[in-house]
Parts: sequence; C-alpha cells; structure tokens
Amino acid sequence: MDEVNPGSQAAAELSQAAQAELLDMCEDQFALLEEVQNEIVLREPEPCENPQEQSENQLIAAEAELKQWLTLEPDLLIGNSEILLQAAKEEMLKMCSDLEMIVSCCETKRDKLRETKELEQKWLEEKKQVLIAVNDHTERLHMEKEQLSEHSLLRDIKEKIAKMKAYQDKLMECLGDVLDKHLPLPQDRSTSNKKKKNAEPELNEDQVSLTEVLEMLMTKMLNTPHDPYVTIDDRFWPPYTEMLLRYGIAVRHQENNFKIRLETFF
Repeated sequence: MDEVNPGSQAAAELSQAAQAELLDMCEDQFALLEEVQNEIVLREPEPCENPQEQSENQLIAAEAELKQWLTLEPDLLIGNSEILLQAAKEEMLKMCSDLEMIVSCCETKRDKLRETKELEQKWLEEKKQVLIAVNDHTERLHMEKEQLSEHSLLRDIKEKIAKMKAYQDKLMECLGDVLDKHLPLPQDRSTSNKKKKNAEPELNEDQVSLTEVLEMLMTKMLNTPHDPYVTIDDRFWPPYTEMLLRYGIAVRHQENNFKIRLETFF
C-alpha cells in the first residue's frame, strides 16, 4: 500500500526512481530506433535493370518479415507496476474525458430529439383533430344524402313549380289591374258621356279586354310554339290590336292579315 500511496517519502523516492527508469527506457528505445533506421539506409537495394523483379523481391521480403513479426509474442516495454499504473490512470482519464464529451453530445442530441418529438406530436394531434372533423362532416353529408330520396326531390320540385305559378298569377293579376285601369274596354270608357255613347255605333258585348288578348297570345305560344298565331275576330277591338302591332308586342302573319302572334322577346 505504501508503494501505491504517493504521500510518504518512500513513495516519492519510488516515483523518482520510476521516472529515471522510464527515461532510461526511452533513451534505449530511441537508440534502437536510430540503429534500425541506419540499417534500413545501408540495406537499400541498388538500382536494378529490371524494376518489376525488384518490386517482387521487396514484396516477398516484406511478407516474410510480416510473418516473422506475427509469430513473435509482444513483451512489455517495462515491468514497473508504478509506471504501468500511471499510464493506465492517464489512459483512463483521457477515456473518461472522451466519454464525458460523448455523453454531453448525446444529451444535447437527446434534448433536440425530445423537442422535435413534442412538435411532431403536437402536429399529429392537430392532424387527428382535422381528420376527425372531416370524417364527421363526410358522415353528416352521407346521412343527408341518404335522407334525400326521390320523393323528397320530387316534392321540392313541385313546391318550386307551385311558387313559380303563384308568382306568375300574381304578375298576371298586377298586369290585368294596370291594363284595366289604363286601357279598359270601350263600353267602360264611354259610360261617363251619354251623348257620346249615343253617337258611337253599337259595340259587341263579347269583346275581350287587352289582358285577355295578351293571355290568349301567351297561352297559344306556350301550348303550340310551332303555330303561335291567333285569329282576329269581332271580339278583338281594332284599336288595341293596332296598338300591339305598332309597339312591337305582336306580329301579323305574313300571308294572313287576320292572324297575329306574340313577338319573340328572347
């Protein structure tokens, strides 16, 4: 134990002796190395006429020397336990320093990987929430699509048609009110003046109003678009017929002047 502990005087002397022994060994090894180098220089082959043969000889000699070195058992350069212990301590300290550096690098990399993992997990959770929302929306649309049967679609179409017809009737009613107010039948307009009524010729009681004329023209065009003409008879008051033709609302037949049709506005 006294040899291992460097606290005592004997251990200090042992340390100095070991240092001197180590220096002597180094000098011997350097001297041996110098001797070997000199032998190598002296044994350099002279230039040969055949370089390939010289290279082969050198390769054979190197292989033989390698086999010889492989058969040799390595010997310790020094047998002093103190020197070996000190060398082992230095090697262990160096190894510990390298391991500490490796541990530090691994911890840094571990922290970065942990941060990356947390970010990836957060991103994964967000994507899962989006996927759940998309699946819910898709399922809801699928259920709504299943609920919409042909009967419901037909019912919706009938309701829309009914609304359009109601709107059309309302428009026609408004148009009839306007026409009855501003363009009434001749007998309605002549009741305010009895003298003028006695002076006018007798009017046909079956005369139709301008609203009925327009309805007849529109109905004829919708029901028989290949023959949209309406025949003019005594029921049509000539001034109203002329007004429709003059303002481009109706068009007269090219061959029969007693037939008119509604102008195509589209």
